Amino acid sequence: MLANVSPARRQARPGPGLRPSTIMTRAVEVVSGTQPAEWAASPERGSYTLLRMMTFVSLRMGRPVGRLILLFIAAYFFAFAPSARAHSLAYLRVVLGRKPRARDRFRQVHYFASIILDRLYLVNERYDLFRVTAEGEEHMLAQAASGEGAVVMGAHMGSFEILSAMGRLHRGVRVAMAMYDENSRKVRAMLKVLNPTNEAEIIPLGNMDSMLRIRECIENGGFVGFLGDRRLCGDEPGLAVPFLGRPALFPVGPMRAAALLRSRVFFVLGLYQGANRYHVVFAPLADFRSTGPREREAAVEAAVRRYAALLEARCRRDPYNWFNFFDFWG
Repeated sequence: MLANVSPARRQARPGPGLRPSTIMTRAVEVVSGTQPAEWAASPERGSYTLLRMMTFVSLRMGRPVGRLILLFIAAYFFAFAPSARAHSLAYLRVVLGRKPRARDRFRQVHYFASIILDRLYLVNERYDLFRVTAEGEEHMLAQAASGEGAVVMGAHMGSFEILSAMGRLHRGVRVAMAMYDENSRKVRAMLKVLNPTNEAEIIPLGNMDSMLRIRECIENGGFVGFLGDRRLCGDEPGLAVPFLGRPALFPVGPMRAAALLRSRVFFVLGLYQGANRYHVVFAPLADFRSTGPREREAAVEAAVRRYAALLEARCRRDPYNWFNFFDFWG
């Protein structure tokens, strides 16, 4: 879906008065923290249990059999995960504008489980199993063809793996994922178990080397993905933004890093549509290439607000793709 391009190495544009080393130091500061946030301190039990149960059967007996077993696994977690069930109920009540029925709550859990199952096939490059449509694809095609990289801002909504898979389909497109350090280790280990030859690039956040790798990737025409709906650590600065009718704290660190690196930013989601269908959404989010130091903070705040608005609109259109099973507003 993305054009097959061979981006040339581009020179950095550090901006007036900022040396590259200063940019990296400040970028590390805005995406680092010390105290894990609530979601980071809680093990994502469902994901790894599902993977252990599904990997053997799904890869050897096929997706139809895997999806049949998935119904029983989804039903188990629907019945025996009270905390996640309570937070799901609170979210669905707001986004649907009514009291959620049991089938609404089960559908969200089943979508989550389906995306985890499909990750097995995507990591093993079984792209033929899926039907993927795209919206706003021309924005990313133009960016890839320019040879200049960018930041892509996703969320814990839908499947980021379907987006990464699109990059692996084209050898000239480099897609890296930047994420919380502990999660990056878990995901890297998981991907190697699913497919030892998997070459997905994951950049752990929170140290100088990480930001240098992000900068190098963007300079060489690559796309670096962040998930912008969760703060990495409990003491990371956040911006209170109206979201589904209530104020919620959104992290500003990833957007500040993009601004310091003078990068374009795109909003991206890979939404599950049932069966074997996915719908990929691209939208321009921010352009920090000409943002000066004095305007930077206001531009970052505007970008975070636009991100929250785009995410809210997609939650209302595809409510069952939202997978933040914790007290998001708290």
